[in-house]
Amino acid sequence: MSALTLASAPEDAAALEAAETHRALLAGELAGRVTALLAAADHEPGAAGRIRAGLVAFCERELLPHAAAEEAVLYPAARRLPDSRLLVESLIAEHSCMIVLVDALRTASNPTGAAADARALQVLFEEHVAKENGLVLPLLAVAPGVRFAALLGELHERLADDTTPDATPAPRVTETRPAAETRPAAETRPATETRPATETRPAAERPSETAEAETEAETGTEADAGQQGGCGGACRCGGGAQDTEVPELDVRSVPHALCHATVLGALDAVPAGRALVLVAPHDPLRLLAQIERRDPGRFAVEYLQRGPATWRLRLGRD
Repeated sequence: MSALTLASAPEDAAALEAAETHRALLAGELAGRVTALLAAADHEPGAAGRIRAGLVAFCERELLPHAAAEEAVLYPAARRLPDSRLLVESLIAEHSCMIVLVDALRTASNPTGAAADARALQVLFEEHVAKENGLVLPLLAVAPGVRFAALLGELHERLADDTTPDATPAPRVTETRPAAETRPAAETRPATETRPATETRPAAERPSETAEAETEAETGTEADAGQQGGCGGACRCGGGAQDTEVPELDVRSVPHALCHATVLGALDAVPAGRALVLVAPHDPLRLLAQIERRDPGRFAVEYLQRGPATWRLRLGRD
């Protein structure tokens, strides 16, 4: 636990770090999926549609249900704190913008438009997470009379309840466009040492439509690679290597406390046979060890640049 974490109780401090890490993981996975779409929009138009479908499925499965749960559980408590009403209202308005952008991403008529909507969504969500992690969550964790760990548990219970077969869908965040109806879902990633137990996603089956969209998005990119010949640029065999743009994640401006979670989230978006180029301000040896502990043997590491000011590493998923 960070020595800088402030909270009214030890369990609230642990819950705060878990919540901040979880949001960084979401932002990282979103960044990974968006960078992949931006690269495909220019170099692999055929794959861009499937990558977009996977991105929309991720938003409907993760971002929007989580936003709805925040509005139902966390924001009412935050609104009661002194001088926080306008901040909470701005966050709710940002949720509405996310719905609009996801809807625009879903219905975009061409890869260029989809890429623009995706990038706008990424920028908005990163700013949104910065406000939550920097302002709302710490305020709740130190507020007298607020049991932050209990609030976080209630949020996860709401997400878990929304995935039961007979559950009534959770209320959407502030509705602005009917077409942006979200599908109830739960957070399904298994807990690892990088995801504290208080922020573990409840295990549940994904809704069939979003699961199928995500499966199609990942397997479709492999099919495209086969049509191009070789591995589609995922290895050094030469087949299709020049036809595939490898997305790049630059973490030099990411706050140090959230950097590892951001990269881990981005790696979750890398499909088998593809890669991600990581740009870092130092040799990320501890991060590489953490990746290997979490996913032994899954990613092959190749140094493209070794300092002195910038390190560039290619992380290829087997």
